[in-house]
Amino acid sequence: MAPSRVFAIDWSGDQRHARSKIWLGEGAASRLVRLENGRSREEIADFLLEAATRDPNFVVGLDFAFSFPRPFCESVKAATAYDLWELVTAEGETWLTQCRIPFWGKPGRKRHSSAGCFRQTELAALSNGSGCRPKSIFQIGGAGAVGTGSIRGMPMLKRLHDGGCSIWPFDPPNWPLVVEIYPRLFTGSVKKSSPSAREAHLKAYERSLTQGQRKDAISSEDAFDAAISAVEMGKRLVEFERLQQATNVQELLEGRMWY
Repeated sequence: MAPSRVFAIDWSGDQRHARSKIWLGEGAASRLVRLENGRSREEIADFLLEAATRDPNFVVGLDFAFSFPRPFCESVKAATAYDLWELVTAEGETWLTQCRIPFWGKPGRKRHSSAGCFRQTELAALSNGSGCRPKSIFQIGGAGAVGTGSIRGMPMLKRLHDGGCSIWPFDPPNWPLVVEIYPRLFTGSVKKSSPSAREAHLKAYERSLTQGQRKDAISSEDAFDAAISAVEMGKRLVEFERLQQATNVQELLEGRMWY
């Protein structure tokens, strides 16, 4: 049975302003049901686990990396993604503070090498002709840094998994299902930092959003990503029913973006 709804969450690793930067969009079919912020990372997990007790028939899209490149996982003795999430929960904040190789981006910490910086799923997105250019999870400072949000997101994956959620592609698919998303694959090449560009892009979604939701999506790049992701995921509910657990060893360790 296909899921009845989706939640797309534009994530943030910001330590002080997560409540304003984390946006949640809920979609059903091609319509946006809700678009809101105001929750911390912990409260997002609370919300999803509580929603699962009422009706687990939904999919969650989270826009952070669910794992690291395989060489790094092997270097820290993480044989599975679950081992990695456990390790990140215990040591992730230390990695962010110390910013030791292979991490980079903090003042005085330059990228030392491009080798092993990307997972296979990110390399695939780089080469698929969409113009999308995922950043390396090892960048934890500076413009476009995605590592901080991923490191602060993996403990939630552990919590959701422990709470009964299926994390794709590591687990056999079941409801609730949690998938990794990359909003740029839904929005295309629109200049998301420009309010006028966001407004122009949203004209194609006039039947999917209310006036209030459209106003929020225009005013915030984070809300824009959550809104578009929720609508685009909601259009494809039947596709989630067809997903399978990974069988490839690398994918079982590194994960895979859904698109």
